[in-house]
Amino acid sequence: MTDTITSLGPLERTDGRWVLGDVRRTDGFWAEFREDGLHQHEPGTDGQLIPWSRIMLGVRLTLGTKYPYQGHGFGLSDILPGPRKGRDSGYLHMTLRHPYEDRILRFSCHPQSYRATDVLLLEALLTQAVQEQEVHRLADADRVGRMVAHLAPLRARTTGAVRRAVTEAWQAAA
Repeated sequence: MTDTITSLGPLERTDGRWVLGDVRRTDGFWAEFREDGLHQHEPGTDGQLIPWSRIMLGVRLTLGTKYPYQGHGFGLSDILPGPRKGRDSGYLHMTLRHPYEDRILRFSCHPQSYRATDVLLLEALLTQAVQEQEVHRLADADRVGRMVAHLAPLRARTTGAVRRAVTEAWQAAA
């Protein structure tokens, strides 16, 4: 099955793999969903691998700041078009186990703005994967593609609608 939708906010399918962030930027940061875990790419390094088994509570996204915002979510100025787009970063916040630590992975934002709904759906999708202890399923590019194809056209307006949509997408992709 070939899905025509290849992105959900900062999550994008590139060369058959799903990545969080803009892989086209030579000076950019991005995180790749791999079989063995979440691989953080950083300029000038080999990056770092976080095995799926280490990821636990606290998954959330923040966007548009020069440093990781400690609050929840993002402001309208972070998703609307403007001169900062293409230079700002986003951050994936998570808690890891063995040893327990909070980790923040940086990713470079794409030049285009993201729809707020897409960012909320993506965050809910990542959260559900962790809560159901199925985060390793994010390594299945086809499954993620089916979930993205289900979620991307939606215009969920409430937290409940976002959660229901993600649950439906998760079940439909199984």
